[in-house]
Amino acid sequence: MKNNQAHQVDNLVIARIPTIHGEFRLHYYTNTIDGKEHIAMVKGSVEGVSNVLVRMHSECLTGDVLGSQRCDCGEQLDLALKLIGQSQCGVLIYLRQEGRGIGLLKKLQAYNLQDAGMDTVDANLHLGHDADEREYEVAALILNNLGVQSVKLMTNNPLKINALKDLGVDVNERISLEVDANKHNWQYLKTKVDKLSHLITGSG
Repeated sequence: MKNNQAHQVDNLVIARIPTIHGEFRLHYYTNTIDGKEHIAMVKGSVEGVSNVLVRMHSECLTGDVLGSQRCDCGEQLDLALKLIGQSQCGVLIYLRQEGRGIGLLKKLQAYNLQDAGMDTVDANLHLGHDADEREYEVAALILNNLGVQSVKLMTNNPLKINALKDLGVDVNERISLEVDANKHNWQYLKTKVDKLSHLITGSG
């Protein structure tokens, strides 16, 4: 994995976090890229280990915390922690980039546009944003800080794989992370497939 000297992350504290999926160590990071707080939930020993099970999860207050069914984020977060908990080791990186990077205010405005007939991509574009503005350099630096040698990435989004590879992370395998669609998010999932190239089989 490449070491980017232009930017850095600092692991300020590590705390033990017992969960329903097992015990993790929560690493609290600051960084010189976006100035936000990012965290990594780590199971087991990952330093110097290859093929570590990894999930890069972007913050979704509505789905992760409030249980919104407009997306699949909360269910993906829970499933990723469950799969890591069942593995010998793994990492879940929780990135503070709400609403595919446009922030909570714009995300909620996009929800209203979706209720008026737009899909998720068109709503973001209408608000003056890209369809997806997320960045993954912080995640790559966190993996480097943890000493991870290579990863098995839990994602349905091939752009995440390409982004990590471009940042010097060895991605040896993609692990599908699909959850069941519901009446509130089936169109959202279909748009992911049709316009964002996500690899989801049950979205039709």
